[in-house]
Order: sequence, then structure tokens, then C-alpha cells
Amino acid sequence: MNEILKTSNYLEFLEGFLTENRKLKFVKILSQRTNHFTVAIEDIFQLHNTSALMRSCDVFGIQELHVVQQRYGKDIDTEIAMGAQKWVDVRRYDSNQNCIAALKKKGYQIIATSPHSNSCSLENFDISKKAAFFFGTERDGLSLEVLEEADGFLTIPMVGFTESLNISVAAAIILQQTTQRLRNSTIDWNLTAEEIFLKRLDWCRKSIKDIDRIENRFLEELVANQ
Repeated sequence: MNEILKTSNYLEFLEGFLTENRKLKFVKILSQRTNHFTVAIEDIFQLHNTSALMRSCDVFGIQELHVVQQRYGKDIDTEIAMGAQKWVDVRRYDSNQNCIAALKKKGYQIIATSPHSNSCSLENFDISKKAAFFFGTERDGLSLEVLEEADGFLTIPMVGFTESLNISVAAAIILQQTTQRLRNSTIDWNLTAEEIFLKRLDWCRKSIKDIDRIENRFLEELVANQ
């Protein structure tokens, strides 16, 4: 994006096209967003699981979703996502290794969601560190590659005959529990001021029809007033 289109003047210009309620809603929702936790999914085959997981990210305030598309390069099912694709940032990767490397560079520990022998139960999980919850494929679970790179393992306690949950259901349970604990803690989990500003810009752009024409109008007015 043009650097001129990352200024407070441009944000004020865009917000002139929104209702007051819309502007206030953006600010309120962004005050509850976090990058302290994030979610990564490994080559999901069933499209509805990715879309449902995106909805869970939006509902529980997770701003980024990381999607590995090594074999199955499918788009989001917008009917299932129900608009969440506009509000959650999807980062795409062509391999597990590239995804893991990018997450670790951002300071995330890789937490494999797996009934591993060294797994931590959900209620005992340490929320103080930045964590990327990694989910595997529907049939095979997480790959050996991800398991070997994991910094920790997390499991959901189960007491029935069934020993596994649908990916989107498991993710929703983990995100609900961990984000609730996070918001009740003294941990600095909020987005930075710069992150909030850039998301306000992004969400404004996604809310305005014919945004290219609007941007050109702003730039033309800027040049005319110089």
C-alpha cells in the first residue's frame, strides 16, 4: 500500500464513509483482539473445517490464522466463514517448515494439539508465553515434521468412548478457554497501537464499495491541496 494511504488523514477520510456505530464497533472489537495466541492448520482437506476455524478465531479475538497449503490449495468457504474472512488475517504457506519458521521468528512457541505422552492438559497450559496452536489433518492428525518441531503439546481432557474431536470443535474449545484466561490475567495481550491503527484502515477499506475509486479521489485531493 502507498505510504500516504497509511496516515491518520487517510483513516479520517475513510471513516467519513462509515456510520458512527460502525466506527465505534471497529474500535471496540479491536480492543479485544490479540496476537498473543494464534492458530496454524496443517493442510486441511475438508474446506468447512478451515472456514469454521476462521469463525472461531474471529469469535474469540484471534487476529491471525496461518494455513499450510502443501497439497490442498482451497479457498475459504465464505458461507461457513460468514464474513470472518474480512476480519481475520489469513497467512498462507506452501510448507510446514516455512510456516513454523515464520511463527518462531515472531516469537511464538509451537504448541502441537495432540494426545502426546508429554501433553499438557488444557487447564494447566501456561498462557504467559506467545503460542501458536497447531492443528493437523482430519484423518492423520499432525505430521511428524510438526511434532518434532513442537515446543510443547496440548490435549483436551476427554472422558467418553470417543478419543478425538473435529478440528474446528477442538480449536473452539482451546481458544475459548485460553483467551478467557488471558483476558482475566495481567498479561499484556492486546494489539499494539500501530496494529490497531492498521487494522482500522484495513477494515475501513473492506467496508467501502469501490474503494479503488475512493483512494484515487483522496490522492487527487491531496495533490490539489499541495
